[in-house]
Amino acid sequence: MMRFKPLVAAVAAVPLVAACAPAASETEAAAAPGSGRVAEATPTPAATPATTPATTSATRTAARPKQPKVPPGTTAGYVVFDRKTGKITSHRNSHRPFRSASVVKILMAIDFLESRKSVTPQDQALLKVMLRASDDNAATTLWQRGGQKQIIQRMARKLQLADTTPPPEYKPGFWGYTAISASDITRTYRYLLDRADPKVSGLILGHLRKAAKCGTDGFDQSFGIPDAVPRPWAVKQGWSGFGTTPPVPCARASTTSVTASTTSVTASTTSVTERAARPAASVPEQAALPVVPDLGRPVLHTTGLVGTGDRLIIVLLTAHPAGASWQESVKRTTTLAKGLYLYSRPN
Repeated sequence: MMRFKPLVAAVAAVPLVAACAPAASETEAAAAPGSGRVAEATPTPAATPATTPATTSATRTAARPKQPKVPPGTTAGYVVFDRKTGKITSHRNSHRPFRSASVVKILMAIDFLESRKSVTPQDQALLKVMLRASDDNAATTLWQRGGQKQIIQRMARKLQLADTTPPPEYKPGFWGYTAISASDITRTYRYLLDRADPKVSGLILGHLRKAAKCGTDGFDQSFGIPDAVPRPWAVKQGWSGFGTTPPVPCARASTTSVTASTTSVTASTTSVTERAARPAASVPEQAALPVVPDLGRPVLHTTGLVGTGDRLIIVLLTAHPAGASWQESVKRTTTLAKGLYLYSRPN
């Protein structure tokens, strides 16, 4: 049985960079490299021309990858944070709210572990399958036990998450309707790395470092960071709005297979899976109802820690055109993740 020491009740905000410099324009072109040509020698002796600073600067600019372009019809919010320099190296729509899908499971795990002194083997099994294989039934169990929206309220207050809000009152069991932002999830990873009790962060990040290729629903969750970035990494993925049956069943690797067979998990009939968002038509006809971000559009999120010593935090949240296929959305998201990594990785 794992024992946890009582944690400090209030945790100071984990600051991101106080003022983010504007992101580089997606259409910004690299400077054309100089010709570097030297004039032909003449009978009159002449000094050999030296390479000019402008030429050197242009060559370096051309060699650096450009910030990735977001495909038409796709909405992206992202932050890349370099923990060594303490700076945000790339960002876009960092405070825009997105439907969380399964990324909210990180907050659920933090809240669960910090609210008790010990964790039973059964609860450890729930956390394992929820964090490694993104199991929805395990998440629903913890969501109900934690007081549903109260989980999000506690975490937003403790971690000072400016953009994170619970699901609307008319969808209390729909944990996947929590609103998050790239900025807030970056702050959450920083909390785990820098502020949380090591036993809490060690358990959560330990599972994320061993994320399974396949979710328990059969979807392949190796898109984005896992497919675009070399190890080491630790990831939590999220997806919603693609139905309940994957277009191509994920081929499980025996070494990463995760099941919930060690525990009994029941799902509420009102809970939402991260995969199939309910249509907006089911919302009651009331005035000023809270808006679920991007409801009706499929979302695909890839978030995590990258590099030796978890140097980079990469959070990429995406919403795709209504009716977009899983394959199309995965390709767009993975291409963006790769571009962000190449643009932001340390030299």
